[in-house]
Amino acid sequence: MEINSGDEEEFGFSRNYFLAKEGSKKSTRKITDIDLVDEQELRAAASNVEPKHEKEVIALMNSYKKLHPRWVFELMCGFGLLMYGFGSKKALIEDFASTALTEYPVLVINGYLHSINLKQVVIALAELWWDQLKRKQRKSSRTVHKNEQPFNSRSIDDLLAFMDEPQVEGNDSFVCVVIHNIDGPALRDSENQQNVARIASCSHIRIVASIDHVNAPLLWDKKMVHTQFNWNWYHVPTFAPYKIESVFFPLILAHSGTAQSAKTAAIVIQSLTPNAQNVFKILAEYQVSHPEEEGMAVDDLYTVSREQFLVSSKVALNSHLTEFKDHDLVKTRRQSDGQDCLYITLPIDALQKLLSEINL
Repeated sequence: MEINSGDEEEFGFSRNYFLAKEGSKKSTRKITDIDLVDEQELRAAASNVEPKHEKEVIALMNSYKKLHPRWVFELMCGFGLLMYGFGSKKALIEDFASTALTEYPVLVINGYLHSINLKQVVIALAELWWDQLKRKQRKSSRTVHKNEQPFNSRSIDDLLAFMDEPQVEGNDSFVCVVIHNIDGPALRDSENQQNVARIASCSHIRIVASIDHVNAPLLWDKKMVHTQFNWNWYHVPTFAPYKIESVFFPLILAHSGTAQSAKTAAIVIQSLTPNAQNVFKILAEYQVSHPEEEGMAVDDLYTVSREQFLVSSKVALNSHLTEFKDHDLVKTRRQSDGQDCLYITLPIDALQKLLSEINL
């Protein structure tokens, strides 16, 4: 039997492969042997990276300001605005909301968080829309009647129906919902996207949102895109780093601990309003001074916050608490006497370090 040169070459390659496998040794190294860097040091090093093309980026951001009147007009016409492009759009959208939407109530949803209570979002929207109706009522002789049942005890369907009623003629009155990262981890499942689409389809609600994942459009079907969200797409690359969004995602090459937990919480707290920061401080100081207790009663927190002129009603306090809970900073549990209490999800040592870091 004759063997040609091609067969000999293939046979030699196969033989050498198995000989190499026989001579190789199994590695005893494990992934746990890797010496991980402290996350705080890694984030500090990343924050010290010098930005490039600052003048060009500033000029680019200023050019988007020229689009503000167009965006407001499109919202008034019933469209939703969807921002996409390289870089964080958080500062871009917040600048638009704070400068061009001053006449309208605005609710902000941080989709990059890992948990969002959409029922609380709908309740807050209904309360904002009711306040808008009352202001319209003062300017005219028309009387708007509200169901006596409080918003927090009504179903989502009832609340959405309330915000879809033709109580105001024209499109000049609406509540704007700003959603940073509508494709974020807490919103990207089908059920939440359907609920957000139902919110967007209300006649008195407008959506301004951003996406960052390349497959984000796969979250919606044709009806959601063209009928419920009614998107107008805008390519607005900002080349801005995802500083705030990345805080809530652990770094692969870093380990976390007490110091990092306090540091992450401090970054979150500093992004809140001064009143919200001080309400959190009251709860934190109570938890540090009463470590043996299960938490601080909601009524006690409201009393202290009201005495310090931080909140004017329980609705205002609940809005702060919702933000704390969305950031996984505060949770609720039932005391032995049946009363609800609040507690911060940090160990005492991390909480003490947090109080020393935040400047309040």
